[in-house]
Amino acid sequence: MIRYAAALVVCLLLAPAAFAADRALVIGIGSYANLPEKMFLEGPKNDVPLIEKLLKEKLGYPADSIRVLRDRDASRAAILASIDEWLVNGTEPGDRVYFYFSGHGLQVKDQNGDEEDGLDEALSTYDIAPGDSDWTNVILDDEIDAMLARLKDRAVSIVIDACHSGTISRSLSSNVGEAMESARFLPRPHAKPAGVVKMRGLRVDVAVVDKPEVVKENGVEAWSAASSYQVAWDDTRLPPEERHGVFTLSYVNGHEISAADSNGNGIVSNAELLEYVKKQSQTYCAAQSECQGLDPQLEVNYALLGASAVVPAVASGGQVQQYQEQQTPDYGKVEEVKVENTPQTAYVAANPVDAVSDILGKPPAGDVTLALSSDSLKTGDAFRITVTSSIGGQLILYDVDKDGKATQIFPNEAAQKITPLTAGVPLTIPDDYYGFDFEADGPSENVLVAIVVADDVDLTKVAPSDYGLTKDLDARTTIADIAGALKQTWTRDVENRSINWSLGLLKYQVY
Repeated sequence: MIRYAAALVVCLLLAPAAFAADRALVIGIGSYANLPEKMFLEGPKNDVPLIEKLLKEKLGYPADSIRVLRDRDASRAAILASIDEWLVNGTEPGDRVYFYFSGHGLQVKDQNGDEEDGLDEALSTYDIAPGDSDWTNVILDDEIDAMLARLKDRAVSIVIDACHSGTISRSLSSNVGEAMESARFLPRPHAKPAGVVKMRGLRVDVAVVDKPEVVKENGVEAWSAASSYQVAWDDTRLPPEERHGVFTLSYVNGHEISAADSNGNGIVSNAELLEYVKKQSQTYCAAQSECQGLDPQLEVNYALLGASAVVPAVASGGQVQQYQEQQTPDYGKVEEVKVENTPQTAYVAANPVDAVSDILGKPPAGDVTLALSSDSLKTGDAFRITVTSSIGGQLILYDVDKDGKATQIFPNEAAQKITPLTAGVPLTIPDDYYGFDFEADGPSENVLVAIVVADDVDLTKVAPSDYGLTKDLDARTTIADIAGALKQTWTRDVENRSINWSLGLLKYQVY
């Protein structure tokens, strides 16, 4: 299980000296030396300055720590040389490394037998060229693997706005392919008529995405524009000269508190950012007849789901505060933590009760409601909890207190039978069959967290019934493990999609 190491509330100045040895490599390729113009992309040239600005203004990278490779400067040799000299040799253990790519993704024949489908995922380069049977001059996912191995002691972020195609690319008719301008993908040479290759792509499963153990072991944060077998797009709602990748634009905009801070505590967590990017991507997709679904992905050590996506700035009085205006006494307060067994430093909400929704990312939509048997609780009062959901599914119910302790209320071994929650039917815990009531213990500020999972996901490893009612749990770790399990891709339908789950929260006080 992932553990947080306690740390001080820190003062951190957003200035170049703070991360002097950090390095970012930003690559944007829209034109290509050996491809026809109809395969060019409009978005990358506009994506690059957006990412540069984000790195400098939100993520604390000094201007001289950012290297940019655009179009003709982004040959295969130049990209590999920059990875070697700029990212690997230019950093030391503990430094941050940021790798961004905007351009075409593709697949080529697997050369070393490590891919089940016989194909390697790859990134295009400026000098990519079609060979007799496959693309040449590409960056293979095996080469990204090798980069990560050499950066294993660094805190690495990989952001890919390009994708690969699996089954769907081989099933597209030429008419559909002809209509899919501004998608980011290159089909294999000679697989389809030339008109099909106007697509920008399906998600590139660069190493860390199809090998999630790499993420957990090395502390890698990997963002990708879409799930497997989905097309990622340039935003065709904009004029060609103003286009961005749909993913890149929403990813950058989501770092703003006003956009993605769904719980209003002054912090945009990685989980909140992911939910925002998904929502924006799906809104775009819903308006495009060619779009068959768009589900951006984040593979990350679960302990970083609740971490601030933005490097916090200094406030007076020894508190780290992102904004001057305080909406609540704890608005914007963060705590610095080291994530165990990784080089990552995380900035998380100092209040564990507020941290719960940062970790889960998804705001309650009203389809799961919670109620207590009393509106006012004093120490020693008996009470019960009622959960009602508009969807049926597995119920996981926690109580989290202000000290960061979580109690798993359900599932538990005291319940005579663990059955799925029925839609529209209230469940009261404990009921008469338990033989006891809960007793309020205060003074305290708590939050009840009800998660209802409609899909048949095996959660016994993260929420076993023997945890229920008796085991003291670390709230951040426990909620992060649940959130990580729920952010996996559901693969048991015809098309891959996100797991279907709903959230209910209820803050209450014991006097």
